[in-house]
Amino acid sequence: MNLADLARFTDNKWDHDLLPRLKEYVKVPAQSPSFDASWAAHGFLRTVVRDAYEWAREQNIRGLTIEIVALAGMTPCLLFDVPATNGLGNERSVLFYGHLDKQPEMIGWRPNLGPWQPVIEDGKLFGRGAADDGYAIYAALTVIAALDAQGAARPRCVGIIETCEESGSPDLPAYLELLAPRLGDVQLVAGLDSGCGNYDQLWVTTSLRGLVGGTLTVEVLEEGVHSGRASGIVPSSFRIARQLLNRLDDPETGQVRDASLSAPIPAERIEQARVAGAILGEQVWREFPWTGCSHGDSAQAHAQPTTRDPVEGILNRTWRPALSVTGAGGLPSIDAAGNVLRPKTALQLSLRIPPNVDGERATRVLKRLLEASPPYNASVAFTPGTAATGWNAPATASWLQNAVDAASRAIWHRPAAWMGEGGTIPFMNMLGVKFPRAQFLITGVLGPHSNAHGPNEFLHIAYVKQLTAAVASIVAAVPGV
Repeated sequence: MNLADLARFTDNKWDHDLLPRLKEYVKVPAQSPSFDASWAAHGFLRTVVRDAYEWAREQNIRGLTIEIVALAGMTPCLLFDVPATNGLGNERSVLFYGHLDKQPEMIGWRPNLGPWQPVIEDGKLFGRGAADDGYAIYAALTVIAALDAQGAARPRCVGIIETCEESGSPDLPAYLELLAPRLGDVQLVAGLDSGCGNYDQLWVTTSLRGLVGGTLTVEVLEEGVHSGRASGIVPSSFRIARQLLNRLDDPETGQVRDASLSAPIPAERIEQARVAGAILGEQVWREFPWTGCSHGDSAQAHAQPTTRDPVEGILNRTWRPALSVTGAGGLPSIDAAGNVLRPKTALQLSLRIPPNVDGERATRVLKRLLEASPPYNASVAFTPGTAATGWNAPATASWLQNAVDAASRAIWHRPAAWMGEGGTIPFMNMLGVKFPRAQFLITGVLGPHSNAHGPNEFLHIAYVKQLTAAVASIVAAVPGV
């Protein structure tokens, strides 16, 4: 295989086919079901699935079959299957994974940008979803096409592209149960829904935190009353909510208090964090858009991270639990806020948990901690939402270690780096259970400032081109090829 020729093929495919496709994809508000309760009626998820399906059918990939699979009442998914080449058997396979559903709009986009407005600027495609991770199916089939154009031997390649990942993949277990017998003996899982520490080398994800969440509701009155008459007698529902949150984490440090929500960090992951920390340095915390950064770089100039130690920062966001409040109810907007003691406060909670802490058990812990012995005997309820167990990669086989490093050195002229990610991909844990012998190449394009889920999300065009070529090189190195 000539890697330079392969890279030229993938670059050309991105410039003339994939980028125009993704610009059209960005325009579709295909929000995940958690954010669009009327997703079936709106039809946006069906649109992006159908568009990808039609594109795939036009590709000149010998033996490719692709179908839209839609179980009753569930979000649709795509299944593709391409037989092995050069006489290799079809029992063993590489499984590609990605998703086409998106996060909601989010406020704060720059004036010339928007979530459904594709803009290419400074080598980046801005807009919601292209990097997280609408590019996955297009890159996956380009990997296969590039190898076939080289005449390179490769294993059978199959792929599942879902449309409810941003909602915690509630439909995926049913699809995996249905489709697993058709996937073959999976040797390698190529998940294209992760991140990178920089855009200068290949990054492989070694672990993913889990995620549990839900809505905490505190009620003290049946209706709002004049604050001058009630305050001092009626306790504030917001103050009670603050007290309850203090049961979960320390308000000074953010450290989660309950030991059952933490887990020991494996020595290998600590060492990988040390290497990654040495590569990234202050970029670990500087990548974020801190308020006040435009006013200088002194210690007092901008909001501060929880730690400036890059290794501790990496471990904080990949192996340690952390609580965020991501939404609120019962709070009027400031311009509509009268002098009223409100009857209730509702907070949407998101707790990231270590990769090896069970999500369902963590949910039960949250419910117990928040509902027990409520202050002032207020009405307190925690309604569970997302519960996803994280994932920790199995021991990396020597062939994969070598192939990853060779690809990174050949394309970026730097060694590969290995690091955990703070996000959650529920499918990885499901696959680890279903295919315990599989190796995992979990990677992606979500690097510094890409801001998936937030405003000004972008796809780094040069990096995604290089990543596509790198994944092709690794697929060609699967044992037996």
